[in-house]
Amino acid sequence: METIYIPHLLTKTERKEVIDFEEIIPDLETLTPVRGRLQVTHQGNFLEVKAKAETIVTLTCHRCLKQYNHRLRLQSSEIIWLEEKPNQHDASSGEFEIDLENLVENLSPTDSFSPSDWVYQQLCLELPHKQLCDTKCPGIDFNEDAETESSETISDSRWASLAALKRQLP
Repeated sequence: METIYIPHLLTKTERKEVIDFEEIIPDLETLTPVRGRLQVTHQGNFLEVKAKAETIVTLTCHRCLKQYNHRLRLQSSEIIWLEEKPNQHDASSGEFEIDLENLVENLSPTDSFSPSDWVYQQLCLELPHKQLCDTKCPGIDFNEDAETESSETISDSRWASLAALKRQLP
């Protein structure tokens, strides 16, 4: 997706641009291209950004460590304020105070908006925090691993001490 020069939105019909897209986002590992629709509307002193998109990603289960496919759906909207950047703080001291009002996304009214970057950020926020292949995933079966390990001969002598210690445990 091409970047949108914000002043050009003012010349468009209804001050908005609608983009239907199907593309691979470089920093997001997906099995299918990200498909969706993005709408950016200039509302005077802010941009209203809305998007619907979906793709399929491969995740690793946090319990059993198996990989599984997950359909990632995005239905998001955000307001991005258009204002010149406030005075930059001196970061050399390492500390500076930020007002709660400054914890919002903003762009310069003469800047550009990157739809690909915005969609990437929104999809990353949609990734599940708890990645489970199944709600009833039992996790790693340690008993099965112990049985196969004891029946096999240890091919690396560095593990012999650990195997001896393991046999001493009840």
